[in-house]
Amino acid sequence: MLSFNVRGENIEVTDAIRSYVEKKISKLEKYFDDSATATAHVNLKVYSDKTAKVEVTIPLPYLVLRAEETSPDMYGSVDLVTDKLERQIRKFKTKINRKSRERGIKGMELTVPEAEALPEESMQVVRTKRVSLKPMDSEEAILQMNMLGHEFFIFEDSETNGTSIVYKRQDGRYGLIETDE
Repeated sequence: MLSFNVRGENIEVTDAIRSYVEKKISKLEKYFDDSATATAHVNLKVYSDKTAKVEVTIPLPYLVLRAEETSPDMYGSVDLVTDKLERQIRKFKTKINRKSRERGIKGMELTVPEAEALPEESMQVVRTKRVSLKPMDSEEAILQMNMLGHEFFIFEDSETNGTSIVYKRQDGRYGLIETDE
């Protein structure tokens, strides 16, 4: 079940706009099971050149869905962003189903120790994650990283069989770190 947080910048969010946004984005609920609850954060912006930008973020336990679209029409931007989110969901579900059929899904262990009062200069690890590296190419790793909303992603390079890391650079492009093995 989706709840909504609709905000406007340089525009008043009228009941008609809010209703249209909720109606369109609610159509995405068919892709989730009934127990899933999430808040769709919707930002509506109108610029001086009369274009409208719609940004939608839906954080879920296993991924973060994000999309934004700009067009001359606010309602058109909502339609475009909804279509983009639907494509992301279908792509993610198809990929997960294919991967689980190929090899089965391996679990991820997450350990979070209790918080302690530590001096700021301490170099102590406060959280540990254990992951199973999946063989893939760098393009698939970038896709996974973006689907998860992370700044980096570690994976087993299917071409070199080595451990590699893709990361998002400050200029918006991507970097690849390969290990010597």
